[in-house]
Amino acid sequence: MNTAKRSLKFAAIGLNHSHIFGQTKAMLDAGAELVAVHAVEDDLAAAYRKVFPQAKRVADKRVILDDPTIKLVVSSITPDIRATLAVEVMRAGKDVMVDKPGVITLEQLAEVRRVQAATGRIFSVCYSERFENRATEKASLLVAAGAIGRVVQTVGLGPHALNNNPRPDWFYQRARYGGILTDIAAHQCDQFLHFTGSTRAEVVASHIANHANPDKPELEDFGEILLRGNGGTGYIRVDWYTPKGLGVWGDGRLTILGTDGYIELRKYIDIGGKPGSDHLIIVDNKGIQRIDCANEPLPYGSRLLADILDRTETAMPQAHCFLATELALQAEAKAVRVGGAA
Repeated sequence: MNTAKRSLKFAAIGLNHSHIFGQTKAMLDAGAELVAVHAVEDDLAAAYRKVFPQAKRVADKRVILDDPTIKLVVSSITPDIRATLAVEVMRAGKDVMVDKPGVITLEQLAEVRRVQAATGRIFSVCYSERFENRATEKASLLVAAGAIGRVVQTVGLGPHALNNNPRPDWFYQRARYGGILTDIAAHQCDQFLHFTGSTRAEVVASHIANHANPDKPELEDFGEILLRGNGGTGYIRVDWYTPKGLGVWGDGRLTILGTDGYIELRKYIDIGGKPGSDHLIIVDNKGIQRIDCANEPLPYGSRLLADILDRTETAMPQAHCFLATELALQAEAKAVRVGGAA
């Protein structure tokens, strides 16, 4: 039996969101080798190489795109040009993992879909609120094992803190970040599809608003979506209202309702008083149980590595990736603006 460790070389292009650190770590933890980085911003490149000094900075991204030994590119370049970069990467014969949102318009999505189908490359969006959260991964195992019966609904809440770190100008420009539902709610669309098992879904209703930031007229600071799929229904609420007193950037939660019980995830903090993160509470016919998820593995990186080498879809089916993105884009496109400052 061949017991040799499987690996591959990868590189980073575009470092405009700090999610790039989690994306990179996922692949390093899986055994991949980081060899290069390209970013036009000196400060972002310096911060990245401080954490990952093995990445040689290159002045031209073509150095990475033209290197046949590099099999994967990871990127958190600004959302408005992620699709363009992903198309370049796939046409260069490489797989690509981007931060969410993977694209910000339906036209971009159509182009990415076309190029992915034509090239056969992997286009993967790193949905960190699932792939980098241990409680969510544990919930996946419990649901797959039938712990709460058949899942019929999810409620995903994605509150964020607006002032927990400096925000660049593009963050407040609608044409560059895509809107709150395109951006943040992509996470919850992914989780809705994943836990309900829906392979088809539609946006029933959606709302956006700017309730609290009149000085940033292009910012949407509130959004909500009602979804209906062939595996269940879902409700999503996202916002930029996390108060400073919380102590973390957001009280992200997910409730998974099944026919025989339900699971609640308190992902980053338990305001009920339990310390730490990754809180999972399951209620079933036997009672109430809190499960410690601190040591739960995060398999996304290793599965993606295997998919690249074996041309499989174990990390995330390509159709799922595109549908989660499409739902967020459709919700944004049809959203009714309510109340607020703008």
